Amino acid sequence: MRKSSGAVAIMISAIAAYFVLVWGFDGLRVVTSSTYGLEDVWRSQVVFGIGSMFGLDPDALVRLAVFFGVMKLTVAGVCAVHLIDRARSAFFGKADTEIFQAGLIVVAILSLAGAIPALWTHNVELVREQTVQLLLVGLATALCVVERTDLVTAAAEEPAKRKIVVWHPEWYTPWRR
Repeated sequence: MRKSSGAVAIMISAIAAYFVLVWGFDGLRVVTSSTYGLEDVWRSQVVFGIGSMFGLDPDALVRLAVFFGVMKLTVAGVCAVHLIDRARSAFFGKADTEIFQAGLIVVAILSLAGAIPALWTHNVELVREQTVQLLLVGLATALCVVERTDLVTAAAEEPAKRKIVVWHPEWYTPWRR
């Protein structure tokens, strides 16, 4: 295994922790709010942008806000499960990144869904926020590929490193006369 695997694992964990904290708090804020997060002008711009693109009524806007909040909370949960699996892998086996990569796909879809109305309304700040999310998804995906490649090459090299030792009785005889 390469020496970069520790740094790669730490960077993947840091990105997962970012999504746990940022998306978890945002999803929790939306789900626990009486207006489902629509009172926050900055964070609800994605919902209002999609609503204006498709001509949604207020009831549909509330449902859309709840959908985004629940999906963000789900992504935070998936990333938290990955962090727990990563901590477990420090003692037993290796971490499985498949569930984390599924969460990254959801992040990419939601970020693209948020970037389209931001581009439509020429909201540069919201485009920048969605771009940062997409860049983190791309970086985490690339790091997962590097980690998987390191594990595959290490597994392929492992049988070649083992030396087969054949025991011959004449090598060691404790009661030699």
